[in-house]
Amino acid sequence: MKAKKMMVAFCAAGLACASFAQQANAEVEEKDDGLSYTPGEGISFGEQQIVTAEAGLAFDSKYMTYGVVDGKDPILTPSATVTFFDWVYFGASAIYDVTKGNGKRGGYGKRTGKRSTFDATVGIAHDFEISEDFGTLSVDFNYIYEYFRRYHGDDGKSMDDTQYLNLELGLSDGIFWVEPTLAIERDIMADNGTYINLDLGHTFTLIGNDEDPSLTFRPSVGQGFGNTQRARGYFCKYPGSEEPLDHGGLMDTSVKGEFELPVTDWMKFTAYVAYYDYIFDANMRDGARSHNAAWGNADRYRYSWNVVAGVALTVTF
Repeated sequence: MKAKKMMVAFCAAGLACASFAQQANAEVEEKDDGLSYTPGEGISFGEQQIVTAEAGLAFDSKYMTYGVVDGKDPILTPSATVTFFDWVYFGASAIYDVTKGNGKRGGYGKRTGKRSTFDATVGIAHDFEISEDFGTLSVDFNYIYEYFRRYHGDDGKSMDDTQYLNLELGLSDGIFWVEPTLAIERDIMADNGTYINLDLGHTFTLIGNDEDPSLTFRPSVGQGFGNTQRARGYFCKYPGSEEPLDHGGLMDTSVKGEFELPVTDWMKFTAYVAYYDYIFDANMRDGARSHNAAWGNADRYRYSWNVVAGVALTVTF
């Protein structure tokens, strides 16, 4: 019930802000100093963007990290980002449990509707027009401080805060049919682990045209890689073992399909379903089985694979 109320309140707030934004737009555009506001594009001076803001609310059927379960019950993730001059941005997001299951099995109590994780982000992001052949190169470099609620599990271990450095590169709008995205994550506080994921996909316009689509679908496949520190910090050597995995390698393989529905120029709705498995490394696969099995005795949690789905609403001001 709390999750439903949160989503309804978020949608109502988005509509109210958008209404205010449209009124403000009409007032600002009347000025002769070059300052203007457009819903979905933010405040600009002439052709120079000054500031934009984005708010989102996502619902996922499971809490997934690196293709394995970190919470078998659904989660809600509200987020907000403010970008200045189309370069520098500040963001925040949090994870809320929808049921008591994640906290109960995760060792931090029955926290239905309460926050378990908070991320604060600062980054630099920009799109560079390379050429007609290569299209647009998107670059995003950011720092994240991740806060965990303090708790001690049955094993006496506690979950502590951590920090990340992330780099994401993507190509789109060129002559190439495949749209690649390379993401590199470095944990600089917990275990110095490095995780890399290469995603290959293509966006199809289902309704409308490529210039102004009303509905799109993007299938993609991805492959993750983790170094020894990442594997050691996340997986056991085999199911039931307390000994950490002693080598890095190919981690999660994913197959994903995502729909995007632009509701207005400033609001969009997305929905996805994804399949994850560890298919290239037997030791990694055992580690994934062990990690998944910790979330229940049912047979489906003793496999290395997972299926997850989710929806999200995003509003841009």
